[in-house]
Amino acid sequence: MNDLFDLPFEPPEPPAPDPPPPVRAEPVRRVWTVTDLTAAIRDLLETRFTETWVEGELSNCRLWNTGHLYFTIKDANAQIKAVMFRSAMRALRFKPEDGLQVVARGRVSVYDPKGEYQLVCEHMEPQGAGALQVAFEQLKKRLSAEGLFAPERKRSLPALPRKIGIVTSLDGAAIRDIIKVISRRHPNVHLVIRPSRVQGEGAAADIARGLAAIVKVPGVDVVIVARGGGSIEDLWAFNEEVVARAIAQARVPVISAVGHETDFTIADFVADLRAPTPSAAAEVVVAGKDEFLSRIDRLADRAAAAARRRLERLRAWTHRLSGRPGLAGWPGRLALRGRHIAELTHQLGRTGRGLVARRERRYHELRLALETYDLRRQIGVVGTRLTRVDAALRAATLRAHHRAEGRFRGQAARLESLSPLAVLGRGYAVCWDDARTRIIRDADSVHDGEAVRVTLHRGELECRVERKR
Repeated sequence: MNDLFDLPFEPPEPPAPDPPPPVRAEPVRRVWTVTDLTAAIRDLLETRFTETWVEGELSNCRLWNTGHLYFTIKDANAQIKAVMFRSAMRALRFKPEDGLQVVARGRVSVYDPKGEYQLVCEHMEPQGAGALQVAFEQLKKRLSAEGLFAPERKRSLPALPRKIGIVTSLDGAAIRDIIKVISRRHPNVHLVIRPSRVQGEGAAADIARGLAAIVKVPGVDVVIVARGGGSIEDLWAFNEEVVARAIAQARVPVISAVGHETDFTIADFVADLRAPTPSAAAEVVVAGKDEFLSRIDRLADRAAAAARRRLERLRAWTHRLSGRPGLAGWPGRLALRGRHIAELTHQLGRTGRGLVARRERRYHELRLALETYDLRRQIGVVGTRLTRVDAALRAATLRAHHRAEGRFRGQAARLESLSPLAVLGRGYAVCWDDARTRIIRDADSVHDGEAVRVTLHRGELECRVERKR
């Protein structure tokens, strides 16, 4: 039995009715345009894959005339199209080629016109070897195929250069080492230095301009392109194609002295001679002088020894001849012959001096005769006559001018006295008809009220006849 306290204080609520079954709403259908859907996919990809590194093999590399590079990155199972714009291409140290394994960084985007997703590459580096090493090998292979490294195009250095051109930086140790070695071994050589940047942006173009300018200097026999040691990045200006072609086009031999003995650049392969250091280049270019001096010394020693041997043989031969009976007394006869020769020499000299003296006197006589026909003296005489005639002509012209002026003044006075204007100036007037076609001399020739014109000394009057007398 339930206890009273077990009962609830309030009566129980009636059970709630069953809820009505839910009404299923019809789904809202959204229709996308192709452009909107592509834009949404592009936004999703560019937001999710903002900086992505992709490893693979390059394929279908095409560099357009706009400077943009279009290619495909692939592996064994998949591929993705990619593009690298011109602004990013400028930073590449190597040339992307088909089959090259690379690691590329970029963002994933969509090419709207074709609806294809692609990788917009912003950076690329070769897998394994560095970018600079790949670029070095690519350029070396291409220039070698063109024949720029061929041994037959190498030119020999001049034996004794008179003028040496140097293309390097004025701030480096290379120029000081070259000057020091050349000054010690060949102090009288002429050095022509063309300062140039050898490191950093624009250094390659500056080196090429320096080579083109220094080979145009008259008399330059050989050119040294030099730089001290450094990393591959520091020496990279000498691995540029523009420097290689400038060396190949130089019209004089070029010595490449870049870095240390273990450093090799493209300039070393193109140059006519590679020197391990700038100091070694200076020693090589003036080595010919030492060889010439040594050879001259050897030849001088050989000539002196040959002269001494011949002199000894002649002395022995003379001694043998002097002992023969038929040649007894030949020193006395030789002395007589020598005296006779001395007398003949003295007479010949005296005769020659007399002949020279006579010729000299004749020369002076002819010179005095020619001076009378000296053109300068004749020009002076003619100038004096011209001055005198010019003065007489000026005086005659002045007198004729005065006479003509007097006659002119007389005729002008006569003309003035006969001029009708002079008559008008004395107070007279001339009366014309209104048309100014005839002069009125008779009062009967006009009528009352007729218009006439009266010309005065100054001006003219328009009048009308009121009465005749």
